[in-house]
Amino acid sequence: MCWIHAERVINRLIPLNDSHTKAVDDARDQLWSIYHDLKAYKLNPVTEQASSIRQRFQILCSTKTCYETLNQALGRMGKNQHELLRVLDKPYLPLHNNLSERDIRDYVKKRKISGSTRSDAGRKARDTFASLKKTCRKHGMSFWGYLKVAY
Repeated sequence: MCWIHAERVINRLIPLNDSHTKAVDDARDQLWSIYHDLKAYKLNPVTEQASSIRQRFQILCSTKTCYETLNQALGRMGKNQHELLRVLDKPYLPLHNNLSERDIRDYVKKRKISGSTRSDAGRKARDTFASLKKTCRKHGMSFWGYLKVAY
């Protein structure tokens, strides 16, 4: 789980009244405050700062608000603490997996439209060409141009 997905659960909540709306807004503000501190920590890892961030995250996830659905969402987020705060132990890791998700987005769209392949050979061919296409795009090359030269 990454931070974007963690917040998505909170964003999908539908507050029933003003106090629920305030509770959701406060939780979201705290969540993004922790995220921004994690970004700063990545640039300059300081042990004292890491323990402070962990403590704030634990307090956020154990907070009881007037909105029970928010409480449950925060509790689930707390269960993913190891994944969300992994950067405190390994500052070289990214805070989110957006690049990985972007890499497979074309493949997922094609799979949704066309369905799966009929054989292992078809799967291997699809995976190979999807990987080549993405690699060409990352290097600013034309995929078709590459295929003409390579084959």
